[in-house]
Amino acid sequence: MTALIEAKRVSKRYGKTLAVDNVSFEIGEGRIVGLVGANGAGKSTMLKAVLGLTRYEGELQVLGKAPLRCHAKLMEQVSYIADVASLPEWIKVEQLIILMRGLHPAFRDAITRDFLARTEIKLDSKVKTLSKGMKTQLHLALVMGIDARLLVLDEPTLGLDILYRKKFYAQLLDEYFHDQRTILVATHQLGEIEHILTDILFMHRGRVILETAVEDIPAHFVQVTVDAMHLSAVRSLKPLNEKELLNQHRLIFRDVSREQLAEFGQITTPGLEELFVACVEAADRG
Repeated sequence: MTALIEAKRVSKRYGKTLAVDNVSFEIGEGRIVGLVGANGAGKSTMLKAVLGLTRYEGELQVLGKAPLRCHAKLMEQVSYIADVASLPEWIKVEQLIILMRGLHPAFRDAITRDFLARTEIKLDSKVKTLSKGMKTQLHLALVMGIDARLLVLDEPTLGLDILYRKKFYAQLLDEYFHDQRTILVATHQLGEIEHILTDILFMHRGRVILETAVEDIPAHFVQVTVDAMHLSAVRSLKPLNEKELLNQHRLIFRDVSREQLAEFGQITTPGLEELFVACVEAADRG
């Protein structure tokens, strides 16, 4: 796997607050990676380090470059959508496309125009007249026009209704992603992107608590639903977490064989949201 991002022992402190704490991971080419954590977990700070927007301790390589030293060159191959669509309110859509064509060497306005033609966004509209959802669509259209190897998204659908969120990710997957591009999306709304992810990075209190390919989860994580009669025996195998249901308990384990658990109850693979909660609870217990 060719690594587009390599982080080794990266840390970032704001005064007495350690926002990112000794983080190491790799992200390969042609992957869609979910950087998942609650607010304050360190996701946005980590993305700023990747983009060369903040200083940090440790080693970080993005597309073979050090983000701080090579920020301008790096941004020729990287696109970014923040949680707030930071487009100038006074400008018209047509003017914005022309501006992008002059500013970014890898921008292809025909792709952006083709995408916008299939939306309700008019080229003569000013940005300030667009709804939040339409601004996000416009931002996505501009990003799609950039022939970038890495797309970084920081809570890109924050504040949008469910229809716009679903449409955003469908368009991203169908019209932008291919095996030579990588998408890194930071979010705390795991459910809406679970179906498109190839990899996950769970962050909690500034640390990475799980890094894995989604396809590898069934080999390492298992969920068992048991009744009260088997609860004590199952607990002895040290689950990551336990959830009480009506007359039953659901427990998640890491690297405990399915055969060993099958005698106690129903075996399934945990969903990503359930797995995230389990990893956070396990991390808090130390």
